[in-house]
Amino acid sequence: MGKFEFIKNEIEGLVVIKPTVFGDSRGFFMETFHKGEFAAAGITAEFVQDNHSKSTKGVLRGLHFQKENTQGKLVRVIKGEVYDVAVDCRPNSKTFGQWYGVTLSEENKVQFYVPEGFAHGFLVLSDEAEFVYKCTDLYNPKAEGGIPYNDETVNVQWPEIDCEIKLSDKDKLHTPFAQQEFEWFRKY
Repeated sequence: MGKFEFIKNEIEGLVVIKPTVFGDSRGFFMETFHKGEFAAAGITAEFVQDNHSKSTKGVLRGLHFQKENTQGKLVRVIKGEVYDVAVDCRPNSKTFGQWYGVTLSEENKVQFYVPEGFAHGFLVLSDEAEFVYKCTDLYNPKAEGGIPYNDETVNVQWPEIDCEIKLSDKDKLHTPFAQQEFEWFRKY
């Protein structure tokens, strides 16, 4: 039996990953990445950077992408709960403009693989959340791009929360999906 369950969905490339968790009265143990098992499931990405963020309830980070140094991401939550979303920005994809969302939490230990060619973001549902992720390329601030979280064309159905959504100043300025060409994602 493998250490992971890889769950694909209607958007090619996105994979929800459920690790096997071994627990007892002392706590738990799980692998979060295994190159061979991920490769057998079709995830052959080479990760070159790890990131860790901490946010409070109502923080929405995204929807982000990089026009150069495009990044695939393997994301998970180690404290709290978030709703994580990926939007297909690959112009040649049959699911171009569609989104997929999944709840990630310290309890469910679910991971989400988002390959290159997607915009990515998350909304914090718990009082606090710590979010960790591996990236397939290095962060390039000169290549940043994004889509508004409430873009009418994409129409992500974010969960309702009992507080105001908090955005960074940068995330308030993203260009609407319909006004972007996404030429840099044609190769995916």
